[in-house]
Amino acid sequence: MQPSIQRCRWCSNDPLYIDYHDHEWGKPLFDEKALFELLCLEGQQAGLSWITVLKKRETYRQQFFQYSIEEIANFTDDDLQLKVQDAGLIRHLGKLRAIRGNAQAWLKLQAEHGNVATWLWQYVEHKTIHNDVPSYSTAPAQTTLSEQLSKTLKRHGFKFVGPTICYAFMQACGMVNDHENDCFLKY
Repeated sequence: MQPSIQRCRWCSNDPLYIDYHDHEWGKPLFDEKALFELLCLEGQQAGLSWITVLKKRETYRQQFFQYSIEEIANFTDDDLQLKVQDAGLIRHLGKLRAIRGNAQAWLKLQAEHGNVATWLWQYVEHKTIHNDVPSYSTAPAQTTLSEQLSKTLKRHGFKFVGPTICYAFMQACGMVNDHENDCFLKY
């Protein structure tokens, strides 16, 4: 019999969650479109569980993220009114408007600073921060860095990017390695 794999304790037995944990969460991500999608999805999570967002991610991809950031930035209010009718999305018009607004803010940031992935990764000096996490319950919900990123993103016009959302984003895109110390993916 094969020994079981030790994962972070936040990861449930849901196959979707296991796949996300094992293949995505905490892996360094440098693709601008993928980072944009992740930042927006983290904002969609506000007040909800991440598994709720994961279960709706494919619909978000169909409705938003298979488009270019430029196309999303040009969505009309009517486009968003149609999207809010889709039960496959989190039907919160403010959150859907935030995706469009974040696309507009992303393009402005890109015009000012070039590659946004490079700009984002400067917050961790372009390398993953490896934290000591004996138990996920001891990991912070936000840090000084996520507060700085949040303030800067808000200043640039982003929405649903509070310090907790920014820290979850930093964990998810591999800027921060908060896998539990006994997780098979720690290092």
